[in-house]
Amino acid sequence: MLFNSLLFLYYFLPIVLVGNLLLQNRFRNKFLLISSLFFFAWGGVSYTIIFIVSILLNYFGGILISRQRDLSAQKKVVFACIVILNLALLCIFKYGTFIIENLNSLFVGFKIHKSLKVPKILLPIGISFYTFHGLSYITDVYRGTTQPQRKLTDLSLYISFFPQLIAGPIVRYKDVSDQLTIRFLSPTLFNNGMYRFIIGLGKKVFIANAMAQLADTYFNVNPNELEMTTAWIGIIAYTFQIYFDFSGYSDMAIGLAQCFGFRFKENFNFPYLAESIKDFWRRWHISLSSWFKDYVYIPLGGNRAGQLRLYLNQIIVFFLCGLWHGAN
Repeated sequence: MLFNSLLFLYYFLPIVLVGNLLLQNRFRNKFLLISSLFFFAWGGVSYTIIFIVSILLNYFGGILISRQRDLSAQKKVVFACIVILNLALLCIFKYGTFIIENLNSLFVGFKIHKSLKVPKILLPIGISFYTFHGLSYITDVYRGTTQPQRKLTDLSLYISFFPQLIAGPIVRYKDVSDQLTIRFLSPTLFNNGMYRFIIGLGKKVFIANAMAQLADTYFNVNPNELEMTTAWIGIIAYTFQIYFDFSGYSDMAIGLAQCFGFRFKENFNFPYLAESIKDFWRRWHISLSSWFKDYVYIPLGGNRAGQLRLYLNQIIVFFLCGLWHGAN
């Protein structure tokens, strides 16, 4: 169920918005959780079980980590196991088919008369995002920068909240933990949220989709028949397509969150106005870049361990960032 689909715009969203407004504060988290699980289940009921497993893993994992003594070996082992289990779910469903296909290619290359059966694994909606939400939560609990959430409903809503499920932004638990408990709806906030949502919807429908048709047309031309002018048109069209598609979804997510009383951080800051590659990555998909910086780059040593280690850490971060976007 996409944000720009008629099903979402004419049925799901109005029902959830009205329901959230009519309910008392104490019932809103439960209502939004049920709505988010329904939104997720619409893309594949069978994968809802995996989603719930991920939520329970991080809920009980956070509590278990908090019960261990600081700097103890047991705490490190528990934390490592939960991280591995989270990544295992992501790897199986996002990269399982890719790994087996490449192993079969290696067998052919080395003339090994053996092939593995390629499973038909469908990618669950939002698995990259809800996995990273879980990882950031348990990492912050492990570091002691946030307290474990004792209410299963609240943590489940944080991980599954439907506005952030399709294309982000990646929201950190510590940024919304207080909002899960106390948040206020106001006409101004609701109006600003709907305005932001409509802007994002316009980016997606009127610009990104139109540019996609143009880019696809020229990308499908035989390279031997492609002229320089048409090649540049295709490149520029794709440049606009990918930005307005992604930033449009982020605008819609941020706007929808405001309609429900949540405030998400910005995810794009005019990246095509950047003055350097470094500046570009500060402006593009900010939530992902900052996530890798805080949870991978800095723990690896960042730029504090010499020039060679700096380059190695950067290579690792960008490799993982690329892999996160897709195995292909």
